[in-house]
Amino acid sequence: MSSRARVARRIAAGAAYGGSGIGLLGVAGVGLLLAEVQLAKRNVGVGEMVVPPHADGRYGRTLAAEGPGAERPPIRFTMMGDSLAAGQGVRRARQTPAALLASGLAAVAERPVELRNIALPGARSDDLDRQVSLVVSDPDGVPDVCCVMIGANDVTHHMPPMRSVQLLNAAVRRLRTAGTEVVVGTCPDLGTVEPVYQPLRWLARRVSRQLAAAQTIGVVEQGGRTVSLSDLLGPEFEANPREMFGPDKYHPSVEGYATAAMAVLPTLCAALGVWPEDVTADEGVLPVAKAAVEAAASGGTEVAAMPSHGGRRSPLALLRRRGSAPNPAPQTPEGLRVSGPGQSSPSGV
Repeated sequence: MSSRARVARRIAAGAAYGGSGIGLLGVAGVGLLLAEVQLAKRNVGVGEMVVPPHADGRYGRTLAAEGPGAERPPIRFTMMGDSLAAGQGVRRARQTPAALLASGLAAVAERPVELRNIALPGARSDDLDRQVSLVVSDPDGVPDVCCVMIGANDVTHHMPPMRSVQLLNAAVRRLRTAGTEVVVGTCPDLGTVEPVYQPLRWLARRVSRQLAAAQTIGVVEQGGRTVSLSDLLGPEFEANPREMFGPDKYHPSVEGYATAAMAVLPTLCAALGVWPEDVTADEGVLPVAKAAVEAAASGGTEVAAMPSHGGRRSPLALLRRRGSAPNPAPQTPEGLRVSGPGQSSPSGV
């Protein structure tokens, strides 16, 4: 097992057994990281921060009415997490990642999709318990699938990685016990944020990828699937930061959110059994920790558990590099009135 895989496994194991601690950088490293974060914040253009648009509602009604799923009930889809899940920085509901995923899921499944987004800008993993409680207490029942995007604020607010993973594991376990499929977009690579300079860039990349790998191990062991957001899915963000990042140079732009959403969509559909199997997909079967490390370094990579045999959980995981889905025509849910820019929102991802 590589040193990175051992680190990820150590964090995940500590989370499973109630461990905590300051993390793997040590006190000096964390102190440097925090000092550099403050310098980076001064260089991030805050732009005009607005409340993410409300995108809840039903998607794909017209498309689904013509398909074989027209008579079936809508797929219930819930988005959870931080401002990456909420769509911080975009101005129209149809531009949020949740709306893009709902539109794409409706197109693939040929069924309407009922979207509920409870993501909170600035949220850390310790907010997931509240969000899951909203999901499982819904009088209409639990959703068919949840997508969770979380972790960046855990890094920037120096939450111990074992604690972060422990909280995510608990959330996934509650959702899976309730009967909901779970797809987690793991911690993005904060080393790609444009105003972040060395040595913070190297530290941010290392810490965020360590957390992403540990998140992957925990989620897969709880029965969920992960998609690596890594450097937000490819060299586009580093090569074209002005196009892929929004005005604040921290949150993605409309194009950036679309890139991330379309990388998650195939796994979201596969979790519900509606994604056609792609025989050309690059697959591999690896120990869970090694698969997690490889995924953390390669955006858009899915990790899922191997089928169990005789009730015993397999120590192996399926690593799959699916091609990004085509971007569906953006939709606005029926009955939604899109308002103008909102009030200032909390800082953070």
